Amino acid sequence: MDTIVAAWNESLRPDPVDREWFVEYVLLDENFDPAGLCVAEADGELLGCAYAVRRLTPASGTDLQPELGWIPFVFVVPQAQRSGVGRALLRKALDFLHAAGRTTVDFGCYTPNYFVPGLDAEAYPAGLAFLRAAGFAVRGAPVAMDRSLVGYVMPDEVADLRRIRTAEGFRFGHPEAGDIPDLLAFAGRGFAPDWAEAIRASLLRGDLGFGLRRIHLAWRREEIVGFAMHAAYRGIPDRFGPFGVAGDLRGTGLGKILLHQTLTAMRAEGLHSAWFLWTGEESPAGRLYKQAGFAVTRRFQLMRHVL
Repeated sequence: MDTIVAAWNESLRPDPVDREWFVEYVLLDENFDPAGLCVAEADGELLGCAYAVRRLTPASGTDLQPELGWIPFVFVVPQAQRSGVGRALLRKALDFLHAAGRTTVDFGCYTPNYFVPGLDAEAYPAGLAFLRAAGFAVRGAPVAMDRSLVGYVMPDEVADLRRIRTAEGFRFGHPEAGDIPDLLAFAGRGFAPDWAEAIRASLLRGDLGFGLRRIHLAWRREEIVGFAMHAAYRGIPDRFGPFGVAGDLRGTGLGKILLHQTLTAMRAEGLHSAWFLWTGEESPAGRLYKQAGFAVTRRFQLMRHVL
């Protein structure tokens, strides 16, 4: 395993990983199957690796997404590139998934344990051509965003909006332990199952009280209608998200309030930046982030292979 991590860092230099990250996202993943971890070797040296995974445990309810598989990463060490090793590894990974009955394969965006949501064509221009030649097609283009928190202050208009919504009967604050079931249900059923898992994992990772203070909720009477948080993923404190507002209340400014309350809390922790990996640049969330001072720092290609 250490050999794979070392070869990864030699091959994918813009996206290094450490041993702990690899173990958590691959070897400890509940869907991990050793047969899906494909390696190429010669003379005792690792030349490359491709990882294929499909759901063995449902993401939600009983849904195993039986038609869908993922290849979170594939790499070849520099001295073995353009030798056919990458094509052979990718073919082996695809064959593994197809033999398991998968007819659609996505690159990168495997939830919950994706390293990056897709291919960064600027960082890996040859990778885009490689995947296209293998039959993958672009189906989306999410962006990562960052915002400096140096000198950050919640805008007066947001503070005023919070007072207005509070007067209308909304309530804002941190959850108590008794709110956890409702929060997990709201995040998992209303948005994505992996959001609920990210919240659960973050609260199990360390001090419960401290974890709850990193979560901000909006209530309408006794009903949770929005949440935002940071440090959910791998305990990284400056990583923002997940974040969502009930569909019937979008456009009311609740999302803006929750976003800025979280940024204020992050600044109070002494953090100097906030960032996240995945949103649509022109989506309502993307526009909200830009209004809050976030800027695009990476662009990804979501790529899919369909038999």
